[in-house]
Amino acid sequence: MSITLRTYTFLDALQPQLASFIGKTARGFLPVPEMASLFVEIAPGIAINRVTDVALKATKVVPAVQVVERAYGLLEVHEHDKGEVLSAGRAILSFLGVSEEERLKPRVATNQIIRSIEPYQAQIINRNSQGMMILPGQSLFILETEPAGYVTYAANEAEKAARVFLVNLLPFGAFGRLWMSGPEAEIDAAAAAATAAIEGITGQLPPDFVDR
Repeated sequence: MSITLRTYTFLDALQPQLASFIGKTARGFLPVPEMASLFVEIAPGIAINRVTDVALKATKVVPAVQVVERAYGLLEVHEHDKGEVLSAGRAILSFLGVSEEERLKPRVATNQIIRSIEPYQAQIINRNSQGMMILPGQSLFILETEPAGYVTYAANEAEKAARVFLVNLLPFGAFGRLWMSGPEAEIDAAAAAATAAIEGITGQLPPDFVDR
């Protein structure tokens, strides 16, 4: 079976809101802030079961997220010891027979800010979110990444850079999606940090990449 490494991203210290969001939405072993974390996304999705097995047998990491779709599979593992997480990553790469440089390079598919959001739109967003509530008058930052798994790194870096609120996060599927809210200046800083984080990741362009 040919396996494509779509996402491979190491988070040195999970930020409080991202760790809490994972804890609220994941079905596995829940992380706490400042833990190191690794997100791995592959295609086809079914092979993520083997990837999980390799990581857990080789190290002390534990998984919070395992999503098995037909097309893509996503795994998150974490541990207080950063070395254990990095060792899990090396074990995964060895199993896949690839290097970190062979991961896909992400791109920003959507990057938009809605300023001074209207009350009715805030209500719609809050009904469908699993994180913090957005309040009328706040600004809303929306980011889409391809591949999806990299959006977690963007969220973590944005939270480091600004005092914003994590409204929702979708790190699997065809595109990753992030919603963050807050005062206008803070949202501008978060958006800049998130975009720079994605653009700074190295990797290979997918064969069907089209510069849009």
